[in-house]
Amino acid sequence: MSKKYDAIIIGCGSNGIAAAIRLQQKGLKTAIFEQAAVPGGATKTKELTLPGFKHDVGSAIMPLGLASPFFRNLPLQQYGLEWVFPEVAYAHPFDDGTAYACYKDIQATAAQLGEDQDAYLNLINPLLENWDKLNEDLLGPLGIPDHPLQFMKFGLKALPSAKMIADKYFKNEKTKMFFYGSAAHSTLPLNTLISASFGLVLTTSAHKYNWPFPKGGAGNFFDALVQHYKSLGGEIYCDQLVNDIRDLPNAYSYLFDLTPKQLLKIKGLNFNSLYRKRLEAYKYGAGVFKMDWALSEPIPFTSEKCRKAATIHLGFSQKEIEESEKGIHDKKMTDTPYVLVAQHTPFDSTRAPEGKHTAWAYIHVPNGDTTDYTEIIENQIERAAPGFKDTILERSAMNTVALEQFDPNLVGGDINGGRQDITQLFTRPVAKISPYATPDPRVYICSSSTPPGGGVHGMCGFHAAQKALKDHFSELL
Repeated sequence: MSKKYDAIIIGCGSNGIAAAIRLQQKGLKTAIFEQAAVPGGATKTKELTLPGFKHDVGSAIMPLGLASPFFRNLPLQQYGLEWVFPEVAYAHPFDDGTAYACYKDIQATAAQLGEDQDAYLNLINPLLENWDKLNEDLLGPLGIPDHPLQFMKFGLKALPSAKMIADKYFKNEKTKMFFYGSAAHSTLPLNTLISASFGLVLTTSAHKYNWPFPKGGAGNFFDALVQHYKSLGGEIYCDQLVNDIRDLPNAYSYLFDLTPKQLLKIKGLNFNSLYRKRLEAYKYGAGVFKMDWALSEPIPFTSEKCRKAATIHLGFSQKEIEESEKGIHDKKMTDTPYVLVAQHTPFDSTRAPEGKHTAWAYIHVPNGDTTDYTEIIENQIERAAPGFKDTILERSAMNTVALEQFDPNLVGGDINGGRQDITQLFTRPVAKISPYATPDPRVYICSSSTPPGGGVHGMCGFHAAQKALKDHFSELL
């Protein structure tokens, strides 16, 4: 290909497309080269079980898709994107048949918590009130924050472990479990520093935006991004596995939506030995074992609150959730793991044949684990929804190997592009002033292996694009 581009993006996941859109917005000529037949990374929708049942293969609920400072300002509704807002952002059922619901209304949420009502408001309300000041700093690289006082106050709550925050603020075990439900999205042991930050950010975003999902499937969100990118003049080439940067057209800059493991395999990069060693030392996090079901009816949750939520966190005691999330890093899986469940069809009938339903779930597992956890997951759902197994028409299961085959960025089943602990949250993939830049002045990393890490928010790609603009096209900033 003899064309000349200003920038080429390798990999078309949510961060690759975000980087490409940002550069194209500034008038640059860009192209994306994607190894898969269809763009989207892990944000795809397929019929995994039976004809007519649409399942999100990777991302299913997008709490940060609408909260993203970049994505939310794009005119994606012009390309058919519709957000679905369930009445309850997420719910957490308990063994006694009751549940707590996270409503968009923080007062309604806190009112369920009894003696912990005021503590919940004291913990979350300041973050909610200052979200617009904190959002861009939280979803970006480590640096001087635009609002240092508010950021410092957030940091005092975010730096501790989820267990420390839960035990400090809450008296009731149910409230602690409720907080653990969102904090455990970190895929970290809940006694690990900074694990609280995930619970705080995700809970606050639920009160600010709800936890919406795209009507018809997560793939529709990505289709809208692709259409918008093409409307700006961008080009996408699929089925293009890049092994050598010298095989790509000439460009001033190349942005790789790849994790370090894949990037190190690319030939022709001018990386010194020290940088290569640092990339080789990059740590990947836990994997996931993921399931989809075609159902004859909605999941029969005992609690009505769970039936009104698109996302349900399963874990039936504080100790059970703590041991589950610690065990995956010790390679000691429990029979009662923390389970993330998503149900779309009670709120979006377009995803299944009339009267039928779908469900989606995963658990955290050791990186690279190939054990079949089907029975364990279904047993956990059955505890909150007796009769669930009787509704199953067909199931699909993907272990860590299958997930990595589906999307090579999911190394060992790690959906966050690398471990997101205190050593790698802001300094991923290596500790340097700009984590997006590399020793090769043409080459940038824009994947979830850069700040702010995993999630469908596009901010890794946006910040990498900003760095490339500053280095090569500063007159456009």
